[in-house]
Amino acid sequence: MKSLLAAPRRALLLLIVMAVLLLIAPGAYAKIRTPGGGDVPYYALINPLDLYHTDEWAVIVFYRPPDCVPDEFNLLEFFTVAAFECTPPTTDGFLIWAGEPGLSTPIQSQLHGLGAVPVWFVAWPELEAAIADGSLTMPELEALPSLLIGSASFYNETTHPLGGAVVPMVNFVADGTLADGRSFHTHVTWPHVVSPGETVPSVSIEFE
Repeated sequence: MKSLLAAPRRALLLLIVMAVLLLIAPGAYAKIRTPGGGDVPYYALINPLDLYHTDEWAVIVFYRPPDCVPDEFNLLEFFTVAAFECTPPTTDGFLIWAGEPGLSTPIQSQLHGLGAVPVWFVAWPELEAAIADGSLTMPELEALPSLLIGSASFYNETTHPLGGAVVPMVNFVADGTLADGRSFHTHVTWPHVVSPGETVPSVSIEFE
């Protein structure tokens, strides 16, 4: 009989302890979601750490209209506040913060396309040669013979930024149509574990 009475008492004590801990550290477990994550300081998803490709093709997603990217900008530099002047953005979404927005680390970014996200494809050997000097401008990209220009009617991206997780993570899916009328499907996951301690981007690019 005593054990039956002790069980609810222990449960009540546990609830009291948890309540006290939450009162002592009210923000310790808080995660805050803010809208507007699509207005990012980037023109396109391409930099020395974000080169997503198969043996044949590389894929470049544009967060801003390609025609307003300055000709002299090195796309491999990725981050630039000047991108905010290139409107409208092609994605929208939200950020999840570890604590107070702007004062803590964003631990997740979720983006979705606004209906026509520019997605370009270029033969990987051509792109690899073009970026060998550490620079890639829009005129150089547009001059590559294999360039295929597409528009994604569906785009979804989840990112755990560097510092917001144990390792940074990028996962995106893009489905749409190329300028020549064919459809495309792209799925990228990074990191993809191939063996203990070894990760590579998992990239699927299909044209139909």
